[in-house]
Amino acid sequence: MSPVLLAIMIGVSLFLGAFGVFAFLWGLKTGQFDDRSKFLDAVHSDGVDELNEAAMLEKRKKEALKRKEEKRRPLN
Repeated sequence: MSPVLLAIMIGVSLFLGAFGVFAFLWGLKTGQFDDRSKFLDAVHSDGVDELNEAAMLEKRKKEALKRKEEKRRPLN
């Protein structure tokens, strides 16, 4: 493979990669990936049992974090 062709391929790939990173950062900045209605729609389609289970899991998670924090504290 000729060095000129290799240099062109590297240049094009760097340009396309930089363009992709720029497009991704632009999308993050302008909120293109935000789906504000996603969670509200999920709540509307969930039943009472699923919501109670989610609340129980959240409570267990908080309790586990609290126990872990208590273990981490030194005894005075």
